Amino acid sequence: MKNKYIDFIEQNFNFPQPELKLENNQLNFHDINLMDLVQKYGTPFKFSYLPQISNNINRAKTWFEKAITKHDYQGKYNYCYCTKSSHFKFILDEALSNDVHIETSSAFDFDILFSLIKEGKIQKDRFIVCNGYKMDDYIKHIATLIKQGYENCIPIIDNSNELNHLCDAIDTNFKIGMRIASEEDPTFEFYTSRLGIGYRDIVPFYKKEIAQKEHIELKMLHFFINTGIRDTAYYWNELLKSVNVYIELKKVCPSLDSLNIGGGFPVKNSLTFEFDYEYVIDIIIEQIKKACDEAGVPVPNIFTEFGTFTVGESAGVVYEVLYQKQQNDREKWNMINSSFITTLPDTWAIGKRFLMLPINRWNEEYERCFLGGLTCDSDDYYNSGQESNAIFLPKYDKNAPLYLGFFNTGAYQESIGGFGGLQHCLIPTPKHIVIDRDEDGNLTDYLFAPEQKADQILKILGYK
Repeated sequence: MKNKYIDFIEQNFNFPQPELKLENNQLNFHDINLMDLVQKYGTPFKFSYLPQISNNINRAKTWFEKAITKHDYQGKYNYCYCTKSSHFKFILDEALSNDVHIETSSAFDFDILFSLIKEGKIQKDRFIVCNGYKMDDYIKHIATLIKQGYENCIPIIDNSNELNHLCDAIDTNFKIGMRIASEEDPTFEFYTSRLGIGYRDIVPFYKKEIAQKEHIELKMLHFFINTGIRDTAYYWNELLKSVNVYIELKKVCPSLDSLNIGGGFPVKNSLTFEFDYEYVIDIIIEQIKKACDEAGVPVPNIFTEFGTFTVGESAGVVYEVLYQKQQNDREKWNMINSSFITTLPDTWAIGKRFLMLPINRWNEEYERCFLGGLTCDSDDYYNSGQESNAIFLPKYDKNAPLYLGFFNTGAYQESIGGFGGLQHCLIPTPKHIVIDRDEDGNLTDYLFAPEQKADQILKILGYK
């Protein structure tokens, strides 16, 4: 009788998968023995696996270079890392080791950049694309960097007010970009993005506000939609509209040479995940070239700002099931030793689903259940997998601890959850482990941050 958890997985999904394998009925992630980490550090814990960051960066670079070669595309490709997806130093160090550029979103990003510059990790030939609303400190930092000779520091203009403030702060020649306010998906709450300048206003804005300013060089047109890059009619339509804006702007602005298509590549969130990255990139390059060739204008250099794609698949979080509650004749609740609201806030805030699997006990019978967190908030739960409307796990056994892994959680969860700060119901931030490989390819791990202590929380609250 095939009633074991491994039977359930093999009957419904393709398994094993490249990064997920069983060894002695225990789950390994990128050959990392997760049960060894459980025994060594205890749960709950988060982990970051640095080699996957480099792997994804170089995958994207390869796909773009293949498409550029295939279509005889005369522009260059530039990979930017979107810092807001994860600001940890070990993340930036790993990303920058792959000759990438940087995208920023606030003044405090520059404090990180200045530190990395001191270490010699950001050279003057790197592009620094500055997005986000620019208050005084942000503009001041941009001006400082440009005055220091970082000519490829490019603020992306959102409105005329920003442009005026930049002109007041920078007394030398500098480069800028302009962001298009894209039309949002029909299912979105608003018709047009709050960020950027409308399609029809881009060329008039350039002629009125920029063209006569000899010390300003418009280099980049920036395009991003909320849904990210998807193989949908909506995405292809918005991309083509942005390319047409580039074409019209290029005709009156010879200095324009780059199109930034933003980020938004999806990451694996289930065992059934499918997305043909190479195909989508090929079509992007093909469509841009076709439109530019028909209009008789040079193709732009392509920039992307991959954040989630860069770091998302590098991380995970591991919990233990503390106990099970039978609430009625149909609902079994497995209670974890942490909180989804605090450790995976996107599950609560936007209903996001991550790749979730048990770490151990794969050769035992399974059952349908729900997962609950430790807070007293009714929304602190996880009730379905990405691929189904239910969760199936090895049966609860109070004498046999069950450990659960949520994978590909590396983007945004620490910043949204407030790493090291106050958490809902004062649930402590779990310990964080960094995993790497040495020169010989052997796995290494170290404790980056221990679990948050009561003294730290009391200090934040003013009790100490």
